[in-house]
Amino acid sequence: MSSLQTFFGLLPLLLNGALTALEIALCTLVLASIGGLVLAVWLTFSRSRLVQAGIACFIEWMRNVPALAHLFLIYFGLSYLGINLPAWLAAIVGLSLVGSAVLCDIFRAGLQSLHVGQYEAGLAVGLTRVQILANILLPQSLRRSLPAFANYVTQLIKDTSIASAIAVPEIMFLARNLVTSTFQTSLIYFAVMCIYAAMILPIGLGFIRLERHWGSAR
Repeated sequence: MSSLQTFFGLLPLLLNGALTALEIALCTLVLASIGGLVLAVWLTFSRSRLVQAGIACFIEWMRNVPALAHLFLIYFGLSYLGINLPAWLAAIVGLSLVGSAVLCDIFRAGLQSLHVGQYEAGLAVGLTRVQILANILLPQSLRRSLPAFANYVTQLIKDTSIASAIAVPEIMFLARNLVTSTFQTSLIYFAVMCIYAAMILPIGLGFIRLERHWGSAR
């Protein structure tokens, strides 16, 4: 069998792993975005030093400890407490916690880049704090956070590969199994590279077009 035939023969299995990686990335992105936004709003507008210190400690811990360690702790550590999570769920939980910390910094930077006068003007015309946040501050801050958010999304797709360490059947896990059974190391990992590029490049280009669209709409 030629290398080309082998390549196309292995591709369907690797594509199944890529689909699993995208599913994990999508679930993680939703949870991390919600968590990061909530933390950013609390950190920016809370007057409680205890709340601010707690969020700051959470961010530093999650960002300075490798994501793989968090996945191991969630997947293996919780089992000692009688909580047995499926591997894919443990991966989503771990990556979401790390992502919440990363996105909190991104969203907070967007909020803090806005002039304080906009908040005061909203109060002056009778808007509530929630209305000011939802209708004035968040739309602008999210627009300013888009480049950093786009970098996080593309990095997240690549970071799903660490889920293979807890036996999630994503693309890198399947690739290692195929290498063990076929010994086609170079061919398999070249296919993996092509699949990652095919997943990430369109997303990156989509964010670039969105940035240009929002930029022209100002």
